Amino acid sequence: MSRVSSFLLRRRGDTRWDWTDVFTWFWLIGGFILMFGPAAWLVNSSFKTPAALAEFPPTLLPYVTELVQVDGYDNALPLYEVTDENGDARVLAEVRRIGIVSQMVDPANPGEIIKVNIQDRTPRRTVSFATENYVEPLVANDFLRYLWNSVFVTVMATIITLLTNSMAAFALSKYQFRGRSTVMMLIVATLMVPLSVIIVPLYSVISAMGLFNSLWGVILPTVATPTGVFMLRQYMLTIPDELIDAARMDKASEWQIYWRIVLPLTAPALAVLAIFSVVWRWNDFLWPLIVLSRRELYTLQVGLNTYAGELNVQWHFILAMTVVTMIPVVLVFIFLQRFITTGIAGAGLK
Repeated sequence: MSRVSSFLLRRRGDTRWDWTDVFTWFWLIGGFILMFGPAAWLVNSSFKTPAALAEFPPTLLPYVTELVQVDGYDNALPLYEVTDENGDARVLAEVRRIGIVSQMVDPANPGEIIKVNIQDRTPRRTVSFATENYVEPLVANDFLRYLWNSVFVTVMATIITLLTNSMAAFALSKYQFRGRSTVMMLIVATLMVPLSVIIVPLYSVISAMGLFNSLWGVILPTVATPTGVFMLRQYMLTIPDELIDAARMDKASEWQIYWRIVLPLTAPALAVLAIFSVVWRWNDFLWPLIVLSRRELYTLQVGLNTYAGELNVQWHFILAMTVVTMIPVVLVFIFLQRFITTGIAGAGLK
């Protein structure tokens, strides 16, 4: 711990702070807030009630107004601190509000109605986490089914993406044939074609193949990615050709060379592509929205859209389920992040 503190608190000068030390700390703290502030706000707001989310200015913690059960009233009433004309503070329960006048009662003596201006009252609030924001969508609104659909689409699409892109990269990096550079240029050129341009013919192909309203109709059209082919090809160019020639002299088939030699050596680049593929498939919204119309086939992103109605947006459910959708991507990044620098750096060596 002493080494960590001495490293963090070290200065450019021996005893006094240099302006570069102050600038560095300001830069690091500002960057930390910019990167993790929105995520922290999202997690914190996911535990707020709809009323707390509508407050302005917003509160940092998820506060709720305290409630009390009063004799003669079926529902619990909210508590407020009221200052009377004499300056004495009282705790009253609000029965109803009419304009700027709040009709309130004393919980100990509910027989008398006390009229108070809304500016003279302050709600009594306590910190409370609205866990029902998570429980209700997962249990009552079939969000677990959406979660399974997203996991299936992401896993299968990532596996097929790694196989098809690595095969194409292997052929374009280790086989010599006429037009190899032209093929690679055409593949890279497809990066400039947005999905919106090919979405109509792509939909026609999926419909003709009978994959409409099928999870495979979401998976198959996006498995071949020019980014993956380019990155894996650049990484495979760093593998010595002599290693492959030696394998051929030992009577290894092309499939064995690909599966037992090239793929293991390309593991860092494959891990980077796997992270990209998981993020792409997990966050995909437009294509699943077009292909899937049956509710039981929705992915998480399409399922989140069901809470955004024309007249009512259930932000408390949207925020909570957005946190749930973040968890798998964060876990994948944590376990595979050590390959990112190695994979991207290796892809640019040649």
